[in-house]
Order: sequence, then structure tokens, then C-alpha cells
Amino acid sequence: MILSLEQQQVQRLARAFAAREMIPFAAQWDRDCEVPISVLRALGELGFMGLCTEPVWGGAGLDYVSYVLAVEEIAAADCGVANLMCVNNSPNCAALQAYGTAQQKARFLRPLATGRQHSAFLLTEPLAGSDAAAIETRAARSGENYVLNGQKAFVTGGRSAEIALIVAVTDPAAGKRGISCFLTSTRTPGYRVVREEQKLGHRAADTCQIALEDLSVPADQLLGTPGAGYKIALAFLENGRIGVAAQAVGVARAALHAAQRYAADRRAFGKPLSAHQAIAFKLADMATAVEGAHHMTLHAACLKDAGQSCIREASMAKLYASTIAEQVCSEAIQIHGGYGYLQDFPVEKYYRDARVLSIYEGTNEIQRMVIARDLVGRD
Repeated sequence: MILSLEQQQVQRLARAFAAREMIPFAAQWDRDCEVPISVLRALGELGFMGLCTEPVWGGAGLDYVSYVLAVEEIAAADCGVANLMCVNNSPNCAALQAYGTAQQKARFLRPLATGRQHSAFLLTEPLAGSDAAAIETRAARSGENYVLNGQKAFVTGGRSAEIALIVAVTDPAAGKRGISCFLTSTRTPGYRVVREEQKLGHRAADTCQIALEDLSVPADQLLGTPGAGYKIALAFLENGRIGVAAQAVGVARAALHAAQRYAADRRAFGKPLSAHQAIAFKLADMATAVEGAHHMTLHAACLKDAGQSCIREASMAKLYASTIAEQVCSEAIQIHGGYGYLQDFPVEKYYRDARVLSIYEGTNEIQRMVIARDLVGRD
């Protein structure tokens, strides 16, 4: 597709920020297992923490194509930071914009969309991952409050975020219709970080197990209506999967460019590696795969912008992009030879960061189920 001038400006802005403020420091963040909060605040100042949120609530008011372009650039610099950015944009800002009251938007959405604060989404549990309806966290009404108890797992930003969107069961007898969503500060008593996970990749982003221990949330901080939580959680799966596809394209493109540079500089048998057909063909296949994933992701975003259903297309983009990201990063290591296995070169980090993309926001096995179900239902 041909990008509009505004979309090109977003892409250039994100690329320039990534080159100046992220790429020189990404390896250190990976070693430190933390990104400076100032980086997230700077992303907010650029509008990237609320890209599709309405300007009246502090967002940039842009389309999903612009969102994809920005995520790709940030992910090419550091995929973990891109993940923090994606969670804040969708589901959190998107859910608040769609279901929040004016009071909730003023208190929670505005600081998130402007990047003055960032957020975590507490859905997954130790025994409930892809099957969101199996969550066990309970929210019991007590006067003017709900009291939440349970365990949440794999929470991106669970320690560093200031605001949490929590999914919990309010009516155990109602099944999926008994699940609700709650907004709260992570500083509220009863919100406890049990452990911060030590991960293969995405180390700049904190990923935590969270215990909710008699966490009291005022009833006016329930998002939407009681029992609408499952609907809200599923409503933004398309956005999330498009975001993961964009992350995958970004990290794959970074690995491709690193491999191109190395193959041009490294000489073997009297000529650059890139002059050897075996390496040149690898690079050609890698570039073709990245370009295909990029356009699949843009296509899903275009459908989203047009208000059309893109369940199938979002899952296809996520499935394909995450698959090729791992393959491209692996080939980039192969092209580097033994040096690719060392931390002196960035490709080993790209490979580690790419691996989780086929797991979160619905595993690739789930994506195939979604695609197959939609094929039968739509055609």
C-alpha cells in the first residue's frame, strides 16, 4: 500500500526516536532487565502511548496503519519496549475509550494516552492462558467496593505500571457472563508483585506474577457493566494481534538489516559473504518474508481502520509474522556464524526477543484455530 503523508511522518518520527533514544542503549537495557521510565514518558510525549486514542483524551487520534508503522520501528529497536507500548495502547487505552465513563477517562485514560503513566493488563493466570473463560480470580461486592482475590501471571509491566486493568469473576454461576473488568492503581494495598520473571527475551520489559490479596476497588472503577468483562477482553484481540504482528515485523527487519551489513563487510574466500550465492539467496528469502509479513499486517490494520471485520486477517498476520520473525532471526545468526552466537552482535538478542511472539496474544496454535473457524463460518 502507499502510505499517506501523515503515516510517513509517523514512521519517520518513530524511526528517528528509535535510532536516537533506543538503539544505542538497548543492549544495556537487556543486561539490566529494565528500561528507564523516561523512555516510556518520551514515547508518550510523541503520542505513541495513545496513538489511536481520541485527542480529547490526550491521544494522537491516528489510524491503525500509523499504529503498525510506529510499533514496527520501536520493536526494531527493542521488542520489549514495544510490548509495553502495545499493552498501553490496546487493550487498555482502547478499552477505556470504548467502555469508560467520563470520570474513568479523566482519571485513567488521559494519563495513559499522554504517557504520564503506563498500564498493565491482568488477564492471564497460572492455570488460565488461552482459555480466558477459565479465570479464577474473584471480585466480591462489599458495600460500595469490590474485593479482589486471585493470582495473575505473565503480566507485562506488572511492577513498573501505575495503572492496572484487571479481569475477575463477579458471578461464578454465570460462566462467561459473570466476568468483569476493574481499573485500579497498582499502588493500592492488596496489589502485590510476587515475583518478576527472568526471561529469555524482552528483558527490558518487566513481566510479573501478581497476587491480588483483598484488593479493594470502588464500584465506580468497574469498566463497563458487571458481567461485560469477557466481552471487553475479547473485543480488542484483533488490535493485540495486529500489534504483535507489527512487533514481529520490526524485530525481523532489524535482524535482516544486521545480516545485510555483516554479509557486506565480512569477507570469505576473497569476496564479501553477500557475493556468495548461498548467502545472497538467504538474504533474498529473508527480505521477501519480512516484506510479506509487513503487508499482511498493514492489510489487517487497513480493514480495522475501515470498520470491517479482520478476525481472520489479524490472526493470519500474527501467525505468519511471528513465524517468519523467528526464522529470519535464526538465519541472521547463521549468516554471522560463530559471532552471531555472541552478545557482541545484536542478532542473538533479536532471536531471543522473537521467540515469544508466537506465544502471547494467543499462541500460534490458537491462531490456526481462529483462522480455520473463520474460514468455515465466513466462506
